[in-house]
Amino acid sequence: MINNVHDVLEPERVVFRKSSYSGENGQCVEVGQAADGGRWLRDSKSPASPPYYFTAGEWDAFIRGVKDGEFD
Repeated sequence: MINNVHDVLEPERVVFRKSSYSGENGQCVEVGQAADGGRWLRDSKSPASPPYYFTAGEWDAFIRGVKDGEFD
């Protein structure tokens, strides 16, 4: 969810990275940290496509869910 106009412009300044566990097949997502503590998420195959924005709270909930096995 985009919170304000500054968030819309920010992805252009974000450094995206992908997991070191990603292979060379291009089937990866990349994550970039937003200035407000949120995260931007994009498809590594389409870096020019608009990324998805998640607030810091949404990202923390997702990480907790992963660690707790919620998505297994």
